[in-house]
Amino acid sequence: MRERSSVGLGLALLSAVTFATSGTFARPLITGEWSAVAVVIARVGIAALVLAVPAVLALRGKWSVLRRNGVTVLLFGLLGVATAQACFFNAVRYLPVGVALLLEYLGIVLVVGWMWLVHGQRPRALTVAGSITALCGLALVLDLTGAGRLDPVGVLWGLGAGVGLAGYFVIAGRLDAELPSVVMASGGMAVGALALLLLGGLGALPLTAGTADVTFAGHQVSWLVPIAGLSLIAAVVAYLAGVAGTRLLGARLSSFVGLTEVMFAVLIAWLVLDELPSLIQLAGGVLILGGVALVRADELRGTPSASVTAPTEPALTGER
Repeated sequence: MRERSSVGLGLALLSAVTFATSGTFARPLITGEWSAVAVVIARVGIAALVLAVPAVLALRGKWSVLRRNGVTVLLFGLLGVATAQACFFNAVRYLPVGVALLLEYLGIVLVVGWMWLVHGQRPRALTVAGSITALCGLALVLDLTGAGRLDPVGVLWGLGAGVGLAGYFVIAGRLDAELPSVVMASGGMAVGALALLLLGGLGALPLTAGTADVTFAGHQVSWLVPIAGLSLIAAVVAYLAGVAGTRLLGARLSSFVGLTEVMFAVLIAWLVLDELPSLIQLAGGVLILGGVALVRADELRGTPSASVTAPTEPALTGER
C-alpha cells in the first residue's frame, strides 16, 4: 500500500538523518583520547542497554520468537553493526575518509545483486538507472578529486564495510514479522558491541578512551555530551527507524534511501562545524535524491512476475 510505503520512506529518511550525525558527534572524541573502535563500542553498547527494557517488554509472551530468530539477530549484529563499522574505521587508517565511504556504499550495489541472484528479483531499467545516478551523485558529494593512489589493504577493508552494509539492509528487510524492531535493534547492537570489545581485548583493534573535556561545535563540553548524542540519536533512533523502515520498504529501496545519509552528513557538518558544502557536493545531493526517486518509482510499479519474493520481506505494493 502507498501509505505503508510513505511511512517506510519517512522512517528510512529519519534513520539516514540520525545516522549522519555520528561523524559530527564522534569527531571531538576521535581527535582526543578515544580510539575509533572505543567510540563505536560506546555508541552501540549504550544504545543496546537503553533499548534493553523496551525490548524485554516487547517480548513478553514471545520469547519463542527470539529463539526462532536468534541466528538472524546474531548475523545482524556481526554484519550490520560490527563488520560495517569496524571495517570502515580500519579503512580510514589507509584511505581518505571520502574514499572509504564510497567503498562502503558499494554495498548498495551488492544488495541489488543479492536480490537478483538469490531471490530472482532482476533489476529493471529504472533500478539500473537509479543505481548509476545515485552512485554518481555519491561520488560528487564525497568530492573525491585528487584522492591519489589507493592502498590495497585499505580498499579491502572498505569493501568489507560494504559487505557489512549490504548485510544490514538484507537482514533487516527479511525479518520475521513477529520479531519486534526494538528487539532486533537492541540485540544486534549488543552483539556488535561485544564482538568489537572482544577484538579490542585481544589486541586486534586499538581500544583507548578518556574522560577529558572535548571541543564540540566550538565549545568545551564534557565527553558525555558527544557520547550521549552518539548513543541516543545516532544509534537508538537511527537503528530503530532504520530497521522499521527497511521492514516496510524492503532491502533494495531502503538501501538507496540510505544513500542520503552522506548528503545529510555534509549538511550537518556545515551547520554544526561550519563546513560549507561545495557546489559539486550540492549537485551530488540532487543526483542522489534523483536516483532514490527512480528506484522508488520502479518499486511502486510492483515486483516482476518472474521474481521470487520471500513472504517475510515487506513490499511497497499491497501484495505483501
